[in-house]
Amino acid sequence: MTDSHDQGDSPAERLRGRPALSVIRSWVAQESDPERLAEWVSAIASDPRKGAQALAEQWSRRRANVMAERARVAGLFASQKVIAAQGFRCIAGIDEVGVGPLAGPVVAAAVVLPERFDLPGLNDSKKLSPASRERLAAQIRDCCRAFSLGEVSPEEIDRRNILQATLEAMRRAVTDLCQEVAVDHLMVDARRIPGVSLPQTPLIHGDAIDGSIAAASIVAKVYRDSLMQNFDHQYPGYGFARHMGYGTAEHLAALRRLGPTPIHRRSFAPVASLLGRSTQDG
Repeated sequence: MTDSHDQGDSPAERLRGRPALSVIRSWVAQESDPERLAEWVSAIASDPRKGAQALAEQWSRRRANVMAERARVAGLFASQKVIAAQGFRCIAGIDEVGVGPLAGPVVAAAVVLPERFDLPGLNDSKKLSPASRERLAAQIRDCCRAFSLGEVSPEEIDRRNILQATLEAMRRAVTDLCQEVAVDHLMVDARRIPGVSLPQTPLIHGDAIDGSIAAASIVAKVYRDSLMQNFDHQYPGYGFARHMGYGTAEHLAALRRLGPTPIHRRSFAPVASLLGRSTQDG
């Protein structure tokens, strides 16, 4: 038998006979398509029950929120549309994470998104909860045309200085990405990457205003956090899974109590001071 309330039925057909409000609510609970929500609002408008009218108001607000979020995310690609209008067809966003911590690598990600990309919640990774970052990173990795990661170890950071190490992580990410797709332009957070021949557009606060850079920031952050969580098991007592290597009170106290691990950056002031060394210039 065919269910008379099959998902293929229109909202008007499903509301015929005025089913219980709890049933109606369950049908629309996960609906996020604004056009479909508009159909539900229109269909329930003739239902005189106060609860039905309350649902209509709720769905209208939800639709407005969905539309506003779509507009916000679309706005994140305004700069990229300008670049694409110049003839560029494979535009990558680049961002890094892990410049400031006392421990762990610096990581960069490079991401090429599809031409049509609508991902609600896309934002600078620093503005997202860990759960949101994990969810969005998985969606980005699944939907993107290509992505790559570049990593520079604490030992290299100490040799190069943090600025040069960060640029090297970005170069590695770009180099690996170019082996997968024919990248022809880079959108980079805040700076140009020396030693890369591709055209580049640096954007101040790029991870907050450009969709591709925001996607790269999320992928890089989730990857680096996973590394630090693994280090937390390898080097217990430092709290790496909580502070990700940053110089929190907990981390500094553990450094004084336990001393540095192999993943600590010995050229960074708190660690260098503990070891009686001078800090790097970078």
